[in-house]
Amino acid sequence: PPPNHLNRGGMCNPIQVQILDMCASSCVFLSQSFVRCIPGVGIYFSTFYSLKQHFFLDQAPNAGEAVLLGAGARTVAGVSMLPFTVIKTRFESGCYNYVSVAGALRSVYETEGLRALFSGLTATLLRDAPFSGIYVMFYSQAKKTLPQEVASSAYAPLVNFGCGMVAGVMASLVTQPADVVKTHIQISPSHWSMADAIRYIYKENGVAGFFRGAVPRSLRRTLMAAMAWTVYEQLMARMGLKS
Repeated sequence: PPPNHLNRGGMCNPIQVQILDMCASSCVFLSQSFVRCIPGVGIYFSTFYSLKQHFFLDQAPNAGEAVLLGAGARTVAGVSMLPFTVIKTRFESGCYNYVSVAGALRSVYETEGLRALFSGLTATLLRDAPFSGIYVMFYSQAKKTLPQEVASSAYAPLVNFGCGMVAGVMASLVTQPADVVKTHIQISPSHWSMADAIRYIYKENGVAGFFRGAVPRSLRRTLMAAMAWTVYEQLMARMGLKS
């Protein structure tokens, strides 16, 4: 074993090894999460704002237009950040021992080719684009029901967060099956096609298999989306821009 894993008697200390391995794993997990999430949020909201300014400068989008607006912005962000999503999924599966995000990207590219970095693209877009579209629709429609004095009051951030939570739960439940399929494909792209993954999930667990993990995913995505939109709304208001 490496020197830093030895105790004074020259023997491997299992507790020390465990701690070091946990620290290393945590660092890799945090680094790939930041690399994926922060640029992804920036790409999404900048695309969303650009599309809205171009197509809906003088009027608010209706429900159908809100779906297209959110889905379009998410498609751009999703394709841009998919290689990092693949690395995140593989790391969380516990089947791969990557040391860093850059090392993982290089390893996948050299051993499996560029295509592997975009594995699960269809399933990802089928999950993320509808999620974002449905989210924006519910979020915008919920905000329209608010009295103007509430929307412009000191409680606006809290109200926006509440609207975001409702929208997130609805959107998460609708898109959960596509998320389960995407995860199967990205863990082992050489063995799974989208049709194979769907057949396997249904054969093993039935319809319920497509909704496994729905509660933790719904909570995570709902909280993240609600927080992101609340911050976005506040930043736009501070800068005097129309959100």
